[in-house]
Amino acid sequence: MADLLGSILSSMEKPPSVGDQETRRKAREQAACLKKLQEQEKRQKVEFRKRMEKEVSDFIQDSGQTKRKFQPMNKIERSILHDVVEVAGLTSFSFGEDDECRYVMIFKKEFAPSDEELDSYRRGEEWDPQQAEEKRRLKELAQWQEEEAAQQGPVVVSPVSDYKDKYSHLIGKGAAKDAAHMLQANKTYGCVPVANKRDTRSIEEAMNEIRAKKRLRQSGEEGTPSS
Repeated sequence: MADLLGSILSSMEKPPSVGDQETRRKAREQAACLKKLQEQEKRQKVEFRKRMEKEVSDFIQDSGQTKRKFQPMNKIERSILHDVVEVAGLTSFSFGEDDECRYVMIFKKEFAPSDEELDSYRRGEEWDPQQAEEKRRLKELAQWQEEEAAQQGPVVVSPVSDYKDKYSHLIGKGAAKDAAHMLQANKTYGCVPVANKRDTRSIEEAMNEIRAKKRLRQSGEEGTPSS
């Protein structure tokens, strides 16, 4: 009986120590704090969404507004605003370099921004419709001028004055023209006339003469007596 009671007692969990109780208490407090923060964040999101829904609704009802720029928001707030705008049937874009400085602009469907306007906002510039229209007109004018120039062909540039008139006091007005008529092409340019050649013999005749002189010199050397 004593052995049975001992085995039962040994199998039972020991009561937690003071250190274990403190750890569990801190864990419960952290879980409660985290749950409280999550509930608070959830309430803030709901309140923010309601506020954005009201502002978007006021924007739609105001016929004098075609677009609206909101203050910089964090990523979660921008996501909520984009969702509210989409549900309302509007258009929205985010602009800004840094995440903390990014903001949202909303537009009514009938006043959706052009690509040039979006590029202007992305560069951090204000959109000026009149200036943009002027740039567009200048661009069309330049394109039209290029097309006209292409159809007309290359432009022939004529000198302001003739060089013959400029130097007429030196060469005379008719000197260059008369000289041009007197010049004739030399058809024998680069050819030596036969009369000017020193040696008119053929190659065979020259070789025969060289051999004859050589034989004559050799016979003369043989006929000379040695001293």
